[in-house]
Amino acid sequence: MNRTVLSAAAVLVGAAVFIGLSALFTVHQAQQAIVLQFGNPVRVIQEPGLKLKVPFIQNVVYFDKRLLDFDADATEVIMADQKRLVVDAFARYRIDDPLRFFQAAGNEANMRARLGAIVNSSLRNVLGSVPFSAVLTARRAELMRQISEVVVNEAKQFGVAVLDVRIMRADLHPDNSAAIYARMQTEREREARQERAEGAELAQRIRAEAERDRTIVLAEAQRQANILRGQGDGEATRIFADAFNRDPDFYGFYRSLQAYQKSLGDGGSTLVLSPDSDFFRYFRDQRGTDSQGQRPPSPNAAPRR
Repeated sequence: MNRTVLSAAAVLVGAAVFIGLSALFTVHQAQQAIVLQFGNPVRVIQEPGLKLKVPFIQNVVYFDKRLLDFDADATEVIMADQKRLVVDAFARYRIDDPLRFFQAAGNEANMRARLGAIVNSSLRNVLGSVPFSAVLTARRAELMRQISEVVVNEAKQFGVAVLDVRIMRADLHPDNSAAIYARMQTEREREARQERAEGAELAQRIRAEAERDRTIVLAEAQRQANILRGQGDGEATRIFADAFNRDPDFYGFYRSLQAYQKSLGDGGSTLVLSPDSDFFRYFRDQRGTDSQGQRPPSPNAAPRR
């Protein structure tokens, strides 16, 4: 009898413990939960800790409350100028209203599918209204703002707050890449030819200016040289004239010696002159007189001032 009572008591205690454990559940600090009763939500729990529920009747569904990442599949967008662009985007979102999220999406896998459709649709609508060149300019920031606004507004109905949408990669479709690259190459070659032509023109202008400056400098130098040469000749003439006026006899003798040196210095000169020629007067007399004792004027003498 005692064994039967003890066994029944043990069963009751075990059942009580099992029921008690079934009524308790824990919400982690990175989670939020919804208590369901026969599949219908009855309570939303967003604070962490140990919680209670009705065992066997109620169950708990957990959702992440942290910032979540979503990488959309690459999608092809036809731009306004009919160019095809392959765009790869990503989004950052958080579940703000778990009840609406559960009712609209059910779970994160379904939400990712819905969010992918929203992101791709917004990319096609916004980028499809602008030409390809807009994506490569400062207008890209405005386009991203428009895409983010569309995604944020569409995601609100699922209880999700989208915090950021960005384009990771935007490439031309392979069918368009070759034509675009060829046109870019042609444009760069045209710019290179223009730069070379402008450089050649500038070089020609610099050479012309340098040649003009050279001509001016040479002409000025030649003018100065002629002036200095004339001044030197004038000074030499003045010195010769002054020397002749101081001692005409010595000057005549010196000039005759210079004439002898120039005419007979190389030893190969032949002169046919009369012996009594004035050229040899200093050979006859050291004073340079003629046969009558007169001193003829020197041909190189400067006039007396």
